[in-house]
Amino acid sequence: MKLLAFLVSLTALLFINKPSVPLFNGRTFAGWEGDTNTVWRIEKGTLVGGSLTTQVPHNFFLRTRKPYGNFALTLKMKLEGTGFVNAGIQFRSQRAQNPDYEMVGYQADMGEKYWGCLYDESRRNKVLMTPDSTVMKRIVKVNDWNQYQIRCEGRRIRLYFNGTLTVDYTELDESIPVSGLIALQIHGGGKAQVQYKELMIEEL
Repeated sequence: MKLLAFLVSLTALLFINKPSVPLFNGRTFAGWEGDTNTVWRIEKGTLVGGSLTTQVPHNFFLRTRKPYGNFALTLKMKLEGTGFVNAGIQFRSQRAQNPDYEMVGYQADMGEKYWGCLYDESRRNKVLMTPDSTVMKRIVKVNDWNQYQIRCEGRRIRLYFNGTLTVDYTELDESIPVSGLIALQIHGGGKAQVQYKELMIEEL
């Protein structure tokens, strides 16, 4: 019986989820790639993209070098600006070829009328699931820090915004990849700035 209990315990350890680890070290762009000369910068341990004084000409993404499949990602973000103010977190995504600055894949969206939505960037080009607008008006902190959690398990995707479940989506199209890059977006078209911090990921 003791041997059986030991074997059961050992098996459980082998299949336990990896612990949460930082996706950004707070100091450098190690593990990331993108326009780190003019668009993306690091300020006080925070990833910052865009500008509040100059219009962002088009979408820009800061991408992980490593792909991820099943995971739980938690981060905080702050979006500000004038004009079209939007950003998002890409996941299970690939870099586009034309234009090469774009990303193709799922996005946890941010911005007026898009908070808490699941969008399909440069692929189906549409919102896949939208939360209750009255709930979002209550929980979104405009021009302040908010929290996103993205949880991907198999073909099921869940988005949590400030602790509230906003999306519970199951992908029915089996041709859609279940693994890919994570990327942080600042959308073009406005004088907009986004900040991301406390990025923690747990591979499931």
